[in-house]
Amino acid sequence: MRATSRFAAAIGLAVAVALVTASPATAGVGQPTEVSTNPAGFTPDVNDGAVQKLLQVGAIMYAGGYFTSVTKGATFARQNLFSFNATTGVVQAFTARTDGPVWALASDGRSLYVGGDFTTVNGVGRRGLAKLNLTTGSLDPKFDAHLSARVRDAHFVGGRLIIGGAFRKALQAVDPVTGADTGYINLGVSGSAADPPEPTKVQKFAVNPAGTRLVAVGNFTTVSGQPRGRAFVVDLGATSTTLDAWRYPPLAQQCLTRRDDYMRDVDFSPDGKYFVMVTTGSFTPANQIGLMVCDAAARFETAIPNPTRPTWINYTGGDTLHSVVVTGAAVYVQGHPRWLNNPYGLEAPGPGAVERKGIAAINPTTGLASSWNPGKTRGVGGMDLYATPQGLWVPSDTEEIAGETHKRIAFFPL
Repeated sequence: MRATSRFAAAIGLAVAVALVTASPATAGVGQPTEVSTNPAGFTPDVNDGAVQKLLQVGAIMYAGGYFTSVTKGATFARQNLFSFNATTGVVQAFTARTDGPVWALASDGRSLYVGGDFTTVNGVGRRGLAKLNLTTGSLDPKFDAHLSARVRDAHFVGGRLIIGGAFRKALQAVDPVTGADTGYINLGVSGSAADPPEPTKVQKFAVNPAGTRLVAVGNFTTVSGQPRGRAFVVDLGATSTTLDAWRYPPLAQQCLTRRDDYMRDVDFSPDGKYFVMVTTGSFTPANQIGLMVCDAAARFETAIPNPTRPTWINYTGGDTLHSVVVTGAAVYVQGHPRWLNNPYGLEAPGPGAVERKGIAAINPTTGLASSWNPGKTRGVGGMDLYATPQGLWVPSDTEEIAGETHKRIAFFPL
């Protein structure tokens, strides 16, 4: 049985985990090696739906998504939000609830900011964004961003709460006390790559460790009047932001299936020297392999403003990658892949392909799949990966990972 060794490892990590707090920037947490392929045994089970976002604040892990109950010893009713001890899995008294899915979590260490596709929190009207008490989950009545649509991502950067989504500005800095737009970000994100058009959206964004650059992905076509199909970089100044020169024109092209909204996630490396984005979109035309990023992960160098191609692209051969986290030792990706190293496979393993079901690790230098291969049930695919100094958290919509049952939350320790 693995439970005894997992329990011992968890206890050994308890003191270190207690020191973890929410990071003010969003670059991947540095780790010296790849994590274990043996998941810890202490995590709670989420009994339905999906966990779409995790955030650790102190010793407590917060989980958001769409679900109705959680089990750890007993079963607890929890509607789309809950919290648990990050070393024991014990479910906390925090009992906030939303009437729609949670996609984003952020914290300044004093409060929890929750973003998603909801219109009420704890029965009170709050569209897309709310501020909660970390212990009880009670709603802060003074905070109201008055947004027009959903929030897909949120991070604290230099004391500012930055949010991305399908609301009017798509990327915005809000006052952590009132929720009002601070005016720090006024980029004119506009257009839609979708056909027929859909609302302009920032799907995800990441910030380098220095807090000086932000990279965003979504369905937009123009930023500050300049062409920026599906991705852009922003320079974060002391009092305002400006559009960076970085641009990769092939991202404006359609994949073979014409999947318009194909950007899914992005993360900076712990040293800020590069970032990796992941996509859906199905197949890349044969003459565009190595250039277009469809159903793939791709590395870009931060210091190269106009790359002619990514440093590397790793293709799945027709399966979506929904999430990515960069730790320096590895680039972890999750979705519903069946293979990696598969540029010439079309819903089948092509030359050089390796099997990687649901989750995988990519060597950040070579861009090839590493030997780390726990495997998991694929499902639609996990929308988040969360690295801490202790290991890798895997929220998802499935129950089986590494040959074991871990319902919708798993943890791989270092």
